[in-house]
Amino acid sequence: MLVTGYVLTAIVALGIIYIGLNYLFAPAKIAAGFGFTDVPANAETFLNVKGGRDIGAGLIPLALMIYGDPHALGWVMLAGAVWPLFDMLIVLRHRGKKAIAFGVHGLTSAVMVVAALLLLLG
Repeated sequence: MLVTGYVLTAIVALGIIYIGLNYLFAPAKIAAGFGFTDVPANAETFLNVKGGRDIGAGLIPLALMIYGDPHALGWVMLAGAVWPLFDMLIVLRHRGKKAIAFGVHGLTSAVMVVAALLLLLG
């Protein structure tokens, strides 16, 4: 169970770091995949900030993986699952693409909860 929890955590962490790098270097291209129907033309600065925060969000679980405490990592993953959950709710609230809201943000949150439970119970 622990190995699966660590693998899921690594996938999520590396995935959000990759997304963050895209928000820094290709913000208009990656923003279209967030789920909103319109991306403001002058949003590059905000998207760059989002990229830096996404990278930081991905580094936190990686640091805890190196530290080697699965329970601490599990709690961080459980708490961090609210980030994609809120992304999903924001996309839905603003009448964005439901497939992306549920299929990307909702699924990411669910995977994080599963990883957290595996780490906490393992």
